[in-house]
Amino acid sequence: MLENTTEEAAKYGITIEEASKYVDQYLIPFGINIAMAIVILIVGKIVVKILLSIFGKVMAKSKYDEMLVDFLKSIIGAILMLFVVIAAIDQLGVNTTSFAAILAAAGLAIGLSLQGSLANFAAGVMLLVFRPFKAGDYVDAANTSGTIKSVGIFTSMMVTPDNKEIIIPNGSIYSGNITNYSAKETRRVDMVFGIGYDDDLRKAKSVLLEMLAADPRVLADPTPQVAVSELGDSSVNFVVRPWTASSDYWGFKFDFIEAVKLRFDEEGISIPYPQMDVHMHKNEEPIAKEHL
Repeated sequence: MLENTTEEAAKYGITIEEASKYVDQYLIPFGINIAMAIVILIVGKIVVKILLSIFGKVMAKSKYDEMLVDFLKSIIGAILMLFVVIAAIDQLGVNTTSFAAILAAAGLAIGLSLQGSLANFAAGVMLLVFRPFKAGDYVDAANTSGTIKSVGIFTSMMVTPDNKEIIIPNGSIYSGNITNYSAKETRRVDMVFGIGYDDDLRKAKSVLLEMLAADPRVLADPTPQVAVSELGDSSVNFVVRPWTASSDYWGFKFDFIEAVKLRFDEEGISIPYPQMDVHMHKNEEPIAKEHL
């Protein structure tokens, strides 16, 4: 048997000693490297899973948005697994320096081709981190007003008061002013009511204060403000500024404006409208004086 093997090896110009040396120097080390690379992949995957689990628990205790936590976990997991793969490839003897350069070049090319998406992505991360609003808040952002339905990584979804669903890129939201009407528990209601110059000013002010005191939605603190703000062209204008809970804002405002009109009618207080007085002079063109 040994003679036959020797004859076969001699036929191809390889001796038993050379074949044994080749196995010892190349095949066995390469097999060990493959086994070590597989071990690195398996152990690395387990370690990454443990680290992500710890990270998720820490973030959950910090009460960050669940969507942000899931997103960060996926990004961190991908980065860690990339390092694990590079370590496994390095164990096989591959030059990882050139491999890393290729990945960097590919990442740069992808980044340049997706500039707009990356801007929305970065804005989405900032919105989730700093949380200028949350789902359910009524906001004015990107020239649109509505209730926030969801905040995603690239876009946010808003529902308008007339129940239209609008999807807005996060970049447009974060690059402009954001007004959150639901951020505070209370809001000031600003209203203006005009009365005629011939009406009793003190009586009108007393009626407005009485109506505010009678409405349970009006907060006692801060104190509601009723004051003469302007002597207009055709009316004496009162500014009325009570405070209500944010949830009562629109309901109170609509009800109060209607109630003021009805009460002023009962009290004989007029709400003047723009009018024009025409004075006629003999042998002259009519001279018009407009009250705006």
